Amino acid sequence: MSEYTDEEQRIVAYLRESVGAGERYFRAKNIAEAIGLSAKQVGARLPRLAEKSEDVEIEKWGRARSTTWRVTVG
Repeated sequence: MSEYTDEEQRIVAYLRESVGAGERYFRAKNIAEAIGLSAKQVGARLPRLAEKSEDVEIEKWGRARSTTWRVTVG
């Protein structure tokens, strides 16, 4: 994970752990609260991580008030 920034590493690690525990859908706000970043920081990085990450698939899933992200590890 050396090609990731510190914040990106924290986000990916959190997503891997959460998907392993059975979660599939995430909002930036909830990720941010769990890892100590702002929702804006997480929201700005998720689209980049979606393109960059090979083992974690991040897909923009829906948009109500805020974007929901569907995450799978594989």
